[in-house]
Amino acid sequence: MKVLLIADIHANLEALQTVLGVPHDRAICLGDIVDYGPDPDKCIDLLQKKNIPTIRGNHDNAVAFKVDCQCGYKYKHLSIATREYTWEVLDKSQMDYLKKLPLLIREEIDGKKLYLTHASPRSMFEYIKPETPDEQILEMIEEATEPLDADFLAIGHSHIPMNRKIGDLTIINPGSVGQPRDRDTRAGCAVFDTETGEVEFFRLEYDIDSVCTKIEERMPHAEELTGILRRGY
Repeated sequence: MKVLLIADIHANLEALQTVLGVPHDRAICLGDIVDYGPDPDKCIDLLQKKNIPTIRGNHDNAVAFKVDCQCGYKYKHLSIATREYTWEVLDKSQMDYLKKLPLLIREEIDGKKLYLTHASPRSMFEYIKPETPDEQILEMIEEATEPLDADFLAIGHSHIPMNRKIGDLTIINPGSVGQPRDRDTRAGCAVFDTETGEVEFFRLEYDIDSVCTKIEERMPHAEELTGILRRGY
């Protein structure tokens, strides 16, 4: 089975529509549908329409429960400012959808055990990056909210693609659909082959100009928000 892994959409509908065009048998979203972008409502609707299992990310959590996103200092003022916009756009059913999203999804497909969460197994706010020391990751795993017991750990949150092995555990981050932070402006996703255990990463061009126009027309801090999309960080 080909499982499309997507994460960190951040209300970028055009990027989401683009990555969903990658051939796959089923898709799973690793969280952060909202904040920063112009179309949180339409992104939620599309995920629901396609029945895509979705994890609650820290931004989804902040919007749903009106709490701190605990995101990085560099972009925090933008997440706070765009949250007001997001609340104006979402209706009650979409807010309820965010509230009910799980923090963890477990799958066993073709004999391979998958543990899917937004950030680290210990917290929706912790980053696992390519440069994070093995010792720190092992500590996060040991202190996980639920025992890992998996062959593959799929996460988002850092907005940086990663395929990394620690012992018998493979850690996959598909990168960000709608808010890349690795200096590549294209939408990111990955396809996990459950038969072979291989991961294929994709970077896809999408209509950034259209998204930036909507941000400029509707949102606060438009110059900063469009700058991030056009720089890829």
